[in-house]
Amino acid sequence: MQELGTRLQAIEGRNARVSDEKAWETSWVRCGLIAGITYGCGVVLLTALGHEGAWKHALVPVMGYLLSTLSLPAVKKIWIEQRHKKDLQNVTIH
Repeated sequence: MQELGTRLQAIEGRNARVSDEKAWETSWVRCGLIAGITYGCGVVLLTALGHEGAWKHALVPVMGYLLSTLSLPAVKKIWIEQRHKKDLQNVTIH
């Protein structure tokens, strides 16, 4: 019986870690860090290349990243709905 309790605790610990990792993947903190690092790298690179207005032009990849990040949840929802519709159409009842 004690083995069952140990296994249950291991499963609950794993579920908590998975939940935390999912929360991190969808967090605004992570998104902001990636955008900030991307912007900083872009400014440094463009400045090193002698590009005028590096601070402004470095916003291009950041905006692309942010737009894709904001649109992905909506696209994911549509994709999942379409997948479930397709799965339901393929079900045959005997």
